[in-house]
Amino acid sequence: MQKHPEFAEHAEVTPAARIATASHGWRAKCLQRLIRLDLPVPRTVALPFAAVRAIAAGHRPDAAAILAAFGPGPLVSIRPSPENPDWGGPGTMLNIGLNDERHRQLAETHGQAAADALYLRFVQAYAIHVARLDPDMFDGTEPSAEALRAALRAYEQETDEPFPQDPALQLTQALRSMARAWEGTTARLLRQAKGAPADAGLGLIVQAMALGMGLGVSGSGVIQFVDPVTGTRQITGRYLSQSLGRDALDKGPDTLYLTRDPRGPSLEEHAPGLFADLLRYGAACRSRLREEMQIEFTIENGALSVLDAVRVPRSSRAGLKVAVALAEDGVIGRDEAVLRVEPRALSELLHPQVDPRGGRDVLVTGIAASPGAAVGRITFSSAGAQASAARGEPCILVRRETAPEDIRGMHAAAGVLTERGGMTSHAAVIARGLGLPCVVGAAGLRFDPRDRCLIAHDGRKFREGDIITLDGTAGAVLAGEAAMLAPALDGDFRKLLSWADEFRDIGVRANADTPADAETARDFSAEGIGLCRTEHMFFETDRLIVMREMIFAGSATDRAAALDRLLPMQRADFIHLFDIMAGRPVCIRLFDPPLHEFLPHTREGLRELAEALDRPLSEITRRAEALAEFNPMLGMRGVRLGVVLPEIYEMQARAIFEATIAVGRRGVIVVPEIMIPLVSAVREVELIKTRIDSIAAQVRTKRGADFAYRLGVMVETPRAALRAGDIAQHVAFLSFGTNDLTQMTYGLSRDDAGRFMSAYVSQGVFPEDPFHMLDVDGVGELLLIGAERGRGARPDLTLSICGEHGGNPESIAFCRRAGFDYVSCSPYRVPLARLAAAHLALRDRLGDTAKETS
Repeated sequence: MQKHPEFAEHAEVTPAARIATASHGWRAKCLQRLIRLDLPVPRTVALPFAAVRAIAAGHRPDAAAILAAFGPGPLVSIRPSPENPDWGGPGTMLNIGLNDERHRQLAETHGQAAADALYLRFVQAYAIHVARLDPDMFDGTEPSAEALRAALRAYEQETDEPFPQDPALQLTQALRSMARAWEGTTARLLRQAKGAPADAGLGLIVQAMALGMGLGVSGSGVIQFVDPVTGTRQITGRYLSQSLGRDALDKGPDTLYLTRDPRGPSLEEHAPGLFADLLRYGAACRSRLREEMQIEFTIENGALSVLDAVRVPRSSRAGLKVAVALAEDGVIGRDEAVLRVEPRALSELLHPQVDPRGGRDVLVTGIAASPGAAVGRITFSSAGAQASAARGEPCILVRRETAPEDIRGMHAAAGVLTERGGMTSHAAVIARGLGLPCVVGAAGLRFDPRDRCLIAHDGRKFREGDIITLDGTAGAVLAGEAAMLAPALDGDFRKLLSWADEFRDIGVRANADTPADAETARDFSAEGIGLCRTEHMFFETDRLIVMREMIFAGSATDRAAALDRLLPMQRADFIHLFDIMAGRPVCIRLFDPPLHEFLPHTREGLRELAEALDRPLSEITRRAEALAEFNPMLGMRGVRLGVVLPEIYEMQARAIFEATIAVGRRGVIVVPEIMIPLVSAVREVELIKTRIDSIAAQVRTKRGADFAYRLGVMVETPRAALRAGDIAQHVAFLSFGTNDLTQMTYGLSRDDAGRFMSAYVSQGVFPEDPFHMLDVDGVGELLLIGAERGRGARPDLTLSICGEHGGNPESIAFCRRAGFDYVSCSPYRVPLARLAAAHLALRDRLGDTAKETS
C-alpha cells in the first residue's frame, strides 16, 4: 500500500476537535459530545470518511502515529462510524495490539486464564475478519492455554507466517479490512436497502481498550433508563462481572442485576458509588443530548469508563412515550416531539401487537395489508365468524379471497387471512376500514376447501377451530396463541396528537359507514365524516330482504313501497350518525353499487330467496341473470341508478332530511353533505339536484321545520375531473374518490391488479402500486385540473379526497400543495393523517426559517 499525504488521516477526539457527523460519522460526534459532558471516555482517535476511502483504495494509514496517541504498549479497539447508525457497518475489532509480550504482561497482572482468553479471542477475530481465514478453524473453541497455542499454529499454517506481533501492522491490516468491507458490493446493496446513498461514507474510531477485568470491582455492561418496548422510565440492561479477585462480586454469579433485585446480587448493592455515577451520566445525556441513551461501560478495579452511548433502540410505542416525556420535561419542544414520531409508526399503537419479546412459530408470511394482531380460532365462512362472535369466541376468518357478502363475517371476526389478493384487494381495503388485522396473498398456506383445513409449507395441518395468531403488522401467520401487547391509546398518545393538531393546516375527516365506525372516528378526533357509504347499511339481515324485494319490484310504485320500509331504518342510521358526530360535518354518499351485489350468487341462495319472496325460482333466476353485467364496475351503478331508478335516491334524501330535523330539535345542529357518486356529465348532477331539492321542499313543508344542506359530487371519472368547472356551478363541494379514479385512469381493476402488480413495480413499469400510493403524475394531474377548473367556476368550492389514499402522508402532501381543504381516510388512519399533516406543516415552517436565516 502507498502512503497518502493529501488528507487529514486522523484526529484525536477532544472537546474542541473539528469533528462532524457529515465527515466523521455519528459515533465520532457522539463520543465528542460525551467528552464535552465530562464523561470518562477512553482516549479516542477518529478517522474521517476521506481517510477510510483512501485506505480502501490502497493508501497506507499512519498506524504508528495513531498508536502514539495512546502511549506505550497500547491496546485499542476499532468501531465503525457511518453518518447514520441505521446504515450498519463492519463489526467492532477489539484488543488490537495484543501480542506474545503483552500476553505475558497480562498473565502477570490479570492471571493466566484471563490473559489466554483475551489473546485467543483476538487471534480468532483477526484470523476470521482480517486475514479472512476459514471460520470453522477458529470458532467455537473454549479458552485455554492449549486452545491459544492451537489457534496460533493454525494461523501460521494457513498464512505461512507467524501471527503478526507488530501493533502498527495489526492496526493497519484491521483498518484496511474494515474499509474494504464497507466498500464491498454486498455491503453497499445492504445499506442502500436501508436508505443510504450509494456514496455513503464510513468513519472509523480507534479507542483505548478498557478491559473491564481486574482484582477489584471489574466488569462490563450496558444500561438503559427506559424500557425499549413500553418506553416507561426504568433501569434495564445487563452487567457482567469480570472480577479476578475474591471480593463480594466474585462470589455471586457472573451476570448481575443492575438495580436491587430479590432474585440476586446487583451492581447497585456492591458498587453504589459507581451505580450513582451511571445514573448521573444517563441524566446528563438525556438533558444535554436531548435523547434517551444506552450507555456501554466497563469498570476496571473500581474505575468507570464510558465506551459508547447510542440512542436506545425502541418500539414505536416507546418512541412516542419518550418524545412526550422529553417535551413535558422541557428537554425538547412540542414541535420536535411531534416530528420525532413517524406517522406510520402509529399503527403499532392503535392495535394489539404481537409482543416482540415472545417466541414466534411462523407458519407463513404474506402481505401485511392491515396492521395489528389477533388470536382466534380458524373459521372458513362468514356465517361461522358470526356464530363464533355470538358465542363470544374470537375467530380468524380465512378465505381464498373475500367478496362483498363477506362484510358481516369480517365485522364479526378478529382478523382476516386470505390466500390471494394484494394491498388494494377487497379484504385489505375493508379490513383497514374496520381496523382489523389482515394478511393477504398468503400463497404459502394452502387452503383445502374439501377437507376444510389449512396446510402450511412444512406440511402441518390446521383445521376449523384450531387457534392461530395473525400478525397484520408483519404480514405473518403464527401457530397457536402468541403473547400480545395491548393498544397504547393512553394519555401520551392523545397528548402528542393534540400537539400535532396545533401545527397542521389541513383538515382530517374519516370514512365511516356505520355507527361503530363513526364512534371510532370521533374517538380519534376526526373533524367529521368525509365519506359515509350508505350501501354498507343495507347488508344487515333485516334490510337485505327488503332490498331484494325492491330489486324484484315490477314497477316504480312497487319499488317505492319497498323503499318505504327501508326509510325508517335509514333515518335511524343517520340520526345515530348525527348524534355521534355531535354537530361535526357528515358527508353521505348516495347509493353506489350495482344491484346484483345484493343477490345470492349460488343456486341454493337463489332458492332460499325464492322462498323468502314467495316467487318461482325461474323468475328469481331470470331476474338475477338480467341484472348481471359484463363489467359491473362500469355499468348500472352510482348516479346512473339515481337517474334510472330515482326512488332510491329520493328515499335516502328524505331519510337524511328527516334525521336532520329530528336531531335539530334536540339541539344538535347539522348541515348534512349529500354526495352524488360516479358522475360523468353535468346533466346527471342537474337531474339529481332537482329531485333532492324537491324532496327537501316536501320535508320542510310536511315537518314544518327548516334546515340547510350542501350538495356535492364524488369525482371518480376522468371526465368529471375534466368538466369540474361545469359541475362546480351546481354543487358546494367536490370530493375526489381516488380509488375509482385510479381504476378508470389506468383502465385497471384494483381487485385483479395484485396478480401482476409486483412484476410491474419490480420492472419499473409503475414506480409504486397506484392503488396504494397516489399516482401524482397521472391521477394527480386530473386532481389538479379538477381543482383548478372547479375553483375557477366557484372560488368557495370545498375540495377533498376520500379514497384509500387519503391517509397516506404522500397524498396529504399533494393535497396541501393543491390547496385542498381536507382529506378523509378510514377511522384507524385518522391519527396517522393528523400527525402526517403536522409533519408537513412543521417541515415547511423549518424550511422557511432556513431560507430567512440564509
